[in-house]
Amino acid sequence: MPVPPENLGRIHVTIMEMAGPFFRTHGIKRGPLSPGNTGLNRFDAPDVSYAVLYLGCDEYCAFVETFAHASGTRTITTSVLKNRALSQLRPNRPLRLIDLAGSGTLVRIGVDSRLFAGEYQRAQLWSKALHDHPAKADGLLYPSRLDPLRRAVALFLDRHSRFAELRRQSWYAPGPQRVLLAEIAEHYKIALIENEFVASRKPVRQETMF
Repeated sequence: MPVPPENLGRIHVTIMEMAGPFFRTHGIKRGPLSPGNTGLNRFDAPDVSYAVLYLGCDEYCAFVETFAHASGTRTITTSVLKNRALSQLRPNRPLRLIDLAGSGTLVRIGVDSRLFAGEYQRAQLWSKALHDHPAKADGLLYPSRLDPLRRAVALFLDRHSRFAELRRQSWYAPGPQRVLLAEIAEHYKIALIENEFVASRKPVRQETMF
């Protein structure tokens, strides 16, 4: 994958304004705005100069980007689901995102789909270059690597970090959340494995006195 061109700042980028809501999977004991700035994620800053928050534009994206991140995933355990929450978030203003998913947007800036499916090191260089672009966007809008029809967001938290939390539930919460989970699992043909069992108590032996 090519590195960002030196004249990227003079190249027009397409900006999409999106009001949400957005969706995020996160640890059940952590808040939904816990950022990624470890350098281990695709669009993290290569110099750790800004934090990045990864969001899905729908629940399907928030699921597949977390639980099916490793290609070939066919099963997921209920204990994993119980320890992850799905949050629905709405920004306090529409997000201004550089569109990397629309027709022609990659060709215009001189890159291809390896930006969201190839090596992280080069993708992080593009993250930094697009972060520093004169458009001063809030983040990047890009297709999910595992489901290209779904859209994901890499949000630059030094530009925007204020959200209203509309809902937060365990991925395995009963009721409507469990129905949604079943629909998503069926869509991706991922089997849910119950791996938490409660041992039944042995009946108390009663002694008969004569």
